[in-house]
Amino acid sequence: MLTTRFVQGAPNWVDVGTSDIEGATSFYRALFGWEFRSAGPDSGGYGFFQLDGRTVAGGMQTTPEQGPPAWTVYFQSRDADATAKAVEQAGGSVLMPPDDVMGQGRMAILADHAGVSFGVWQPAALKGLDVVGDPGSLCWVELYTADIAREAAFYDRALGWETCAVSFPGGVYTAINPAGEGEEAMFGGLVDLADDPTGTETEPYWLPYFEVEDVDVAVSKALELDGKVRMPAVDVEGVGRVAKLADPYGARFGVIKSAPQQG
Repeated sequence: MLTTRFVQGAPNWVDVGTSDIEGATSFYRALFGWEFRSAGPDSGGYGFFQLDGRTVAGGMQTTPEQGPPAWTVYFQSRDADATAKAVEQAGGSVLMPPDDVMGQGRMAILADHAGVSFGVWQPAALKGLDVVGDPGSLCWVELYTADIAREAAFYDRALGWETCAVSFPGGVYTAINPAGEGEEAMFGGLVDLADDPTGTETEPYWLPYFEVEDVDVAVSKALELDGKVRMPAVDVEGVGRVAKLADPYGARFGVIKSAPQQG
């Protein structure tokens, strides 16, 4: 499971780039209870979404030239420069070279061999998100891809991931965890793009999931707030109840009410 004991290769940050940060703030405040706090006058408009004073995500306004509104998942790196080099050697690319962020850490925006962007965060003063797994916070990530085996090999070289096959009614799920941490440290999965239940996606992408108290209430609230339901709420045995949404500006994310853990 995802925890704040961040280790090499595990998700440790998530942020949204949006065409309307004020509108996005209103949407996520009403949906999750988040409040937006500026990172300061030198942050270029970047800020932190907080829940009860704890940071659960980041966000900033972006331009059309920077791409459409989207959530970006970041992974822990002991050395962002070395990770960027490993990504290139594995067939990926560096979209934003490693750079220091106001003494908080060092970050880079990278892309895998299929062009799917993701970030890495090398912590300094800022270790990562304050909370994960609780209602209103990040709890899982998925990569939808046309080639699971190739992506698994890429991220193994770039971030040191391990994968395992998890059986569930109707198929097998490829779960991922940091190297050497074991299956109890699973934080996400790789999913064949052809199996995307929305039936609308043709390009690979990362999808973050946020825990909620009630998925159906979250779906109804998102619609009320001019969001979009990409996949209606559905029960997944052994996982919980899930739905896929998009905010009013098009940034995609999922919500889940996790099933109680066994044992």
